[in-house]
Amino acid sequence: MAISPTILDFLNSKKAAFDTFSHPKTYTSADTATAAHVADDHIAKGVVVKDDQGYLLVVIPASQWLDTHRLRAELDRDLHLAAEEENDRLFPDCRSGAIPPLGTAYGIECVLDEDLMSLSAVYFEAGDHEHLIRVGGAVFHDLMAGVRHGHFCALE
Repeated sequence: MAISPTILDFLNSKKAAFDTFSHPKTYTSADTATAAHVADDHIAKGVVVKDDQGYLLVVIPASQWLDTHRLRAELDRDLHLAAEEENDRLFPDCRSGAIPPLGTAYGIECVLDEDLMSLSAVYFEAGDHEHLIRVGGAVFHDLMAGVRHGHFCALE
């Protein structure tokens, strides 16, 4: 699988220009960045959290860690990391751990870290552990239209 059918349909429905890049199989964002020769702060990764209101996909740079305390404070919600099995159910056409940042394509509420908004190009998982999708910064903004922005990463 090079790109998940849901992501491909979503990109095509938005008439989004994109490229797909192959890389050796990886299982972490840091390893993906190294294998694909991409700066890890240009890779958007999705982290699934949940509370009694449901699931939320938090999109942050792969170079950062989600700060759940900041997230809870900013959104005023009691959010906790979802289990891997829950992620697999939410993204059924993606390999376990290869979550694309386009939660809206899967009907999942999404929030976006502000650090991703100034990039000229953004890379993200295609749904497996061997392919990345690259879109221009303006295209990424269009794909994330209507998504709440904030600062959700741990302070260094």
